[in-house]
Amino acid sequence: MDNNSDSVYSRHVIEFVAVANEYCKYAEHASEIKGEEFLKILQRLLPLLYIKASFLPELTPFFENGNEKFVTEDDWTGIHDVFRTRFGSANDYLEVFDERMNDSEAPVTASLAENIADIYQDLKDFILLYQTGTTEVMNDALWECRMNFENYWGQKLVNALRAIHKFIYSGEAINEEEPPERDKDEKGDKSDWFISRRQKEFRGNDE
Repeated sequence: MDNNSDSVYSRHVIEFVAVANEYCKYAEHASEIKGEEFLKILQRLLPLLYIKASFLPELTPFFENGNEKFVTEDDWTGIHDVFRTRFGSANDYLEVFDERMNDSEAPVTASLAENIADIYQDLKDFILLYQTGTTEVMNDALWECRMNFENYWGQKLVNALRAIHKFIYSGEAINEEEPPERDKDEKGDKSDWFISRRQKEFRGNDE
């Protein structure tokens, strides 16, 4: 238990938590930031997030059941829609490092808003679990976040950064879009939310 306690409070973890929290704060206030400014913020924040995530310790989960989820599908859609309007004409880009490339010989169109929202979802769930102060819960949150970084959102991060770099130095101006209409009464069901499914797969592989 002492070793686990030392790991969840290590310098690398604390630094990662700080950057992840900063990322989530910017994401949650994206509606207040112009698209060009937000891309420049991400240009500086994403590399730092990647570096800090790469130093997370390798841990073994305590619990057999999946971690609690806080970000619902509806929450994700709301965040995604704000990103989509802010990124506007900069949102869609061609990508070769995409899972859909397995079924296509040509580059596929990827979405900055989708990538950034996916990263937000994982980091927000992690932060809320880490803030519980319970060593076992914090340990499993770190374990899952590292697994998702290695197998999922780490690639999305570097893909997004390439597109952001290209657009910023292209000299083009962002044409922001009108926000899409959404059903305010829709409620997200997190019982089978895709990060929960990935966590179950990771646990199955460890057994």
